[in-house]
Amino acid sequence: MSKDVIFQDLALRDYKETWDYQEDLFQQILDIKIKNRREDAQLPTQNHLLFVEHPHVYTLGKSGDLKNLLLNEAQLKEKNATFYKINRGGDITYHGPGQLVGYPILDLENFFTDIHRYLRTLEEVIILTLKDYGLKAERSKGETGVWLDVGTPFARKICAMGVRASRWVTMHGFALNVNADLGYFDNIVPCGIQDKAVTSLNVELGQKEVSLNEVKAKVKHYFEDLFEAHLTSKNSTNR
Repeated sequence: MSKDVIFQDLALRDYKETWDYQEDLFQQILDIKIKNRREDAQLPTQNHLLFVEHPHVYTLGKSGDLKNLLLNEAQLKEKNATFYKINRGGDITYHGPGQLVGYPILDLENFFTDIHRYLRTLEEVIILTLKDYGLKAERSKGETGVWLDVGTPFARKICAMGVRASRWVTMHGFALNVNADLGYFDNIVPCGIQDKAVTSLNVELGQKEVSLNEVKAKVKHYFEDLFEAHLTSKNSTNR
């Protein structure tokens, strides 16, 4: 079992290109696990954590409803946005500049074999990060992700989550709104939830822009702490 995690910051990167890269890493881990099982071997599996910002894009999870995308193809082009139906859980969400997207590609057999615990731990990473900014972030019962003012008419989501897992290997992950253009959320029913708003860290703090690098550092710190992991950086050009 290895809790070493290879970390890469991909900066601004096309969604499809990043998705393909995730799939490659995901499959590499699966192939090793299948080989270990077939040959009764003990080859170690790697773990990865990717940080990225995407150009404007909407993604629909495998259980999502296309009706929650409120734009047609022409309108998507007008907004310089793309759309993909993908293989994670959850409904529709938006990714764009000013949003910290994290993709942990982990062999959970190196950590703990519990998907519920995995999601709650990812949520806790974000909750503790936001606490450093004086925000009381919480979980909302039955709604994966991280929220503010849960249980009030002002409840709003600040971080969406959706994952895929096979043979205890994970992909996809979380999207934390740091300096996000919230207008893009008006074009969807976010996560299929009609009666709750979406917010961003800079809006909550009343700032034009929050240091994304500072947020990244905090998320990495709490990820290492809660997963008892050790992150080692890899240059994003070494792909």
